[in-house]
Amino acid sequence: MTILIQNGEIVSDGQRYRADLLIEGEKIAQIGENLTAPEGARVIDASGKYIFPGFIDPHVHIHLPFMGTHAKDTHTTGSIAALMGGTTTFIEMLAPAGSEALKDGWKTWTEMAQGHSASDYSFHIGVTRWDDETEATLRELVAQGMKSFKVFLAYKGAFGIDDHALYQVCKLAAELGVVVTAHCENADLVSELQQKLLAEGKTGPEWHEPSRPEGVEAEGTAHFAAFLEMTGARGYVVHLSNARALAAALDAKARGVDLEVEVVIPHLLLDKTYAERPGVEGAKYVMSPPLRDKRNQQALWEALEKGQIDTVATDHCPFDVAQKHMGDDDFTRIPNGIPAIEDRVNLLYTYGVSRGHLSLERFVDAASTRAAQVFGLYPRKGTVSVGSDADLVVYDPHYRGTISAATSHVNNDYSGFEGFELDGRPELVTVRGEVAVEHGEFVGTVGRGQLLRRGM
Repeated sequence: MTILIQNGEIVSDGQRYRADLLIEGEKIAQIGENLTAPEGARVIDASGKYIFPGFIDPHVHIHLPFMGTHAKDTHTTGSIAALMGGTTTFIEMLAPAGSEALKDGWKTWTEMAQGHSASDYSFHIGVTRWDDETEATLRELVAQGMKSFKVFLAYKGAFGIDDHALYQVCKLAAELGVVVTAHCENADLVSELQQKLLAEGKTGPEWHEPSRPEGVEAEGTAHFAAFLEMTGARGYVVHLSNARALAAALDAKARGVDLEVEVVIPHLLLDKTYAERPGVEGAKYVMSPPLRDKRNQQALWEALEKGQIDTVATDHCPFDVAQKHMGDDDFTRIPNGIPAIEDRVNLLYTYGVSRGHLSLERFVDAASTRAAQVFGLYPRKGTVSVGSDADLVVYDPHYRGTISAATSHVNNDYSGFEGFELDGRPELVTVRGEVAVEHGEFVGTVGRGQLLRRGM
């Protein structure tokens, strides 16, 4: 397929300019003024619209066995939802239980994804235990292009690792040039606080946040940074949620620790009062780290605008209402997660750019380019450049709508952002040159998505 996109405003790599763009096959072939359409090419008029690089969500859970159940999406439903929201690549957290061999986990996750995703995808390799077999498998997967690890300082007994394993992971990552991504909460403090609250009869979802307070996350962030500093590894804090944890990350960066920071869209727009609603209505909003006091949002937005926070992801993890009921009598049994993969880009544009102070350039950087750079996908992804993959979003800033579970493509029966207004949406989305979304409809090919082997 040859496609000529005319008259749009390209926003990429810190620049905004008007130009035509020619796609030939899977790549961007030309960018310039008044390009002529080759014979047989499809011509798309992007007048009044932006042309963005395909967006990248660097923190997604599609297949996730957790707390005795499984996240609801498949790689088909999750990838279609991603594309509807302009996300053309996602990086999934491959997180086998601590009792499962990593090699078996790799086989499970890749077989579930292969041939079923409509968007491109890759994996962060979760390290949930440390032994000789784990190290050998990690070396093998890095050689195959899986250039990031994931560790949980929380969830001991499920995914979490101890300090010995954390040190070994960081040491190996430094040797191999791999990024270590980390969920930074102190697991022992969380456990003690959970048991204290339950013993006091405090069992509802409103007690989830007090069991994992801001200080627990700040300590976890500083703890992770110390291991990076001692080993020389490069780190990436996932879903940082509050000003105290942000201060710990920025302090480490000021000392020279090689550390990037991610925020997720729920922490920018939702606060802890959502999870304080009674019963399952509150349980819908239980995630970890928890939704915080609203005062934290200004600090996160300001750090994002300044580039102190590098990326905006989702931590997409859809559990339905029936699954959320698992914790009716014990908040520690509520499956953690909020679905967001379809809504991230539109929410960030609406409340960051259209109604906030985020520039278009920083919006694109935070939701696409920076993730591509950190995780070894740039310049194949994350930029509108000649020779890059033709992953493009023609974005209509004049669209007006609202978010609803009734129109969502995520395999779930509620939306954490029900009723949120939107000031724009993707008009057209391409994945390596194929039109996947047009006029609010999925028109792509399930199975077209490729497992991306990443460089550094």
